[in-house]
Amino acid sequence: MVRHLTAADDIGRLARKLHTYLRPNVLVIDEVGYQPLERAQANLVFQVISKRYEKGSTLLTSNKSFGEWGQVFGDEVLDTAILDRLLHHCDVVAINGPSYRLKNRLTAIDGQANVA
Repeated sequence: MVRHLTAADDIGRLARKLHTYLRPNVLVIDEVGYQPLERAQANLVFQVISKRYEKGSTLLTSNKSFGEWGQVFGDEVLDTAILDRLLHHCDVVAINGPSYRLKNRLTAIDGQANVA
């Protein structure tokens, strides 16, 4: 999403590209915090969240706690503004425990270690 918004902004088509993220009833943004964002990129995320606020559902996944989001967005004020809009009407589902994606892989690795 950030890459597409940045490219659209570079060629003067940000408003049109923003509309593609505002149109869906539910927008899913996966892996928030996987890579830190530059200030301009974080501002683009804020624009999406702000414009969707109270108009459409947004589902986010992240392995970062809310306290770590300032590092992701590079600005505590911007982080607070994003979280303010996201958390106002939300349900937070915290999932703790081992990675589901790694579960079968770790079992296979343990099995190979026992054979050797």
